[in-house]
Amino acid sequence: MGRPDAAETARLTDAVNRVLPALERFLRYEGEDRAARDRDTWRAALDVALPRTGVGTDAMLDMLARWVIPYGLRNGAPGFAGWITTSPTTGPAVSAFAAAIAGSQRWWVQPFNHLETVALGWLAELLGIPASWQGTFTSGGSAANLVALGAARQHAFERLGVDPSRDGLPAQQRWRVYASSEVHHVVTRAAAVVGLGRRSVAMLDVDDIGRLRPAALERALRDDRAKGIHPVAIVATAGTVNTGAIDPIREIADIADEHGVWLHVDGAYGLFGRLDERVAPLYEGLERAGSIAVDPHKWLAVPLGCGATYVRDRAVMGRAFTLEPAEYLEGAASTGPLQSPFDEFGDLFHDFNLEQSAQSRGVTVWAALAEMGSEGMRERVRRHDDFARHLADRVRADDRLELLAPPTLSITCFRYRGDVRDEAALDTLNNDIARALRAETPFVPSTTRVRGHLAIRPCYVNPRTTLAEVDGLANAVRHIGDRLASRAMTPAE
Repeated sequence: MGRPDAAETARLTDAVNRVLPALERFLRYEGEDRAARDRDTWRAALDVALPRTGVGTDAMLDMLARWVIPYGLRNGAPGFAGWITTSPTTGPAVSAFAAAIAGSQRWWVQPFNHLETVALGWLAELLGIPASWQGTFTSGGSAANLVALGAARQHAFERLGVDPSRDGLPAQQRWRVYASSEVHHVVTRAAAVVGLGRRSVAMLDVDDIGRLRPAALERALRDDRAKGIHPVAIVATAGTVNTGAIDPIREIADIADEHGVWLHVDGAYGLFGRLDERVAPLYEGLERAGSIAVDPHKWLAVPLGCGATYVRDRAVMGRAFTLEPAEYLEGAASTGPLQSPFDEFGDLFHDFNLEQSAQSRGVTVWAALAEMGSEGMRERVRRHDDFARHLADRVRADDRLELLAPPTLSITCFRYRGDVRDEAALDTLNNDIARALRAETPFVPSTTRVRGHLAIRPCYVNPRTTLAEVDGLANAVRHIGDRLASRAMTPAE
């Protein structure tokens, strides 16, 4: 009984110093990215049998520094502009590490708990969300949209005299969620998880830019009403992941008000775009929504695993996610004078969320905004939007490139066209260009489809990206496209 634990519980400075050089080297993003090419090597070092006797702290940290960190994901490299994720900046990363040590539970009377409230307030102020709304941090956009739909479901069925979170959904009722065909697929999954079903989501027509057509929404609502189908929510997207298009929120809010339907705005990626005054008018009507989702781990560049939901009606949100009391927990709190951090739960959020125990996410948002301020974040958003517009101008000026969607935010969708006229051949060619970019260059965009055409799609949310990487991508697409197109047109010997 007197033997110490097999795991190290002290020597924090020594342990961190042992891996810091490897982390610093990784953050320089130098040389070739060997993670894929060397997969067999690092897998062989890591895929070993569970040790009966551990190797000890120092040996484990040496393995981390040798086999794990150097092959980490380079989605923070300046040339990465693929999916809407990036590596965190230094301050939020260090704050997450601090929370893992000193604030491992977001409850109780301690600063990491209170920073959940502070950060939610700062984020709401930054994005123009009314201070009276109830906010909660989540693990990301998937959970943020799920929480919002859970609140919308509660609101919709309470109007029919049903408490869905307590009693379940009524068997005799049909229901619908309305969104555009460009809505993120996590919304359909959220509908499934809250019991509405994926097929309850009506994906409606979009215009040439990728925005929900209000006329299509109005028509669908009226047709469904005539069939006895109950509307649960309308989902407007503030920044689609394909092109960055922003649905006409004000017009959609008018329709939602007319029909008495909950409006949810999914701004997981694009809500920060409101900080750019050139596109801010596109967000008019946002304050009329019932709920809003946003992901700080995207454009704000805090560590992955940080989304947020804001709901206008705090009571509805609470009824949707009420956690039944447990004597071991609620009964453990003290009713007398506060003497210990464990006498009181602090600022509570588990009645507004899916999670009971969760890491401290607010500290990372607080750290980012304390470091940069609102103007620092505004400058980042404007810079990234400028990158997308600069790239679009480069594409328009090059007769071998074609712009497939004008940028609204920080996404530019384009393709290499050259002299190729066959659409299937163009899709194949641009897919090959994207693969060559990843294999041969430091520039990593993703691809998508715009009006049926395969597009090369850089999305600029990476704080480390500069104009040199934007121009470098345009040059590389032109160079690789010319090479591959020439090779394809050369007759085989």
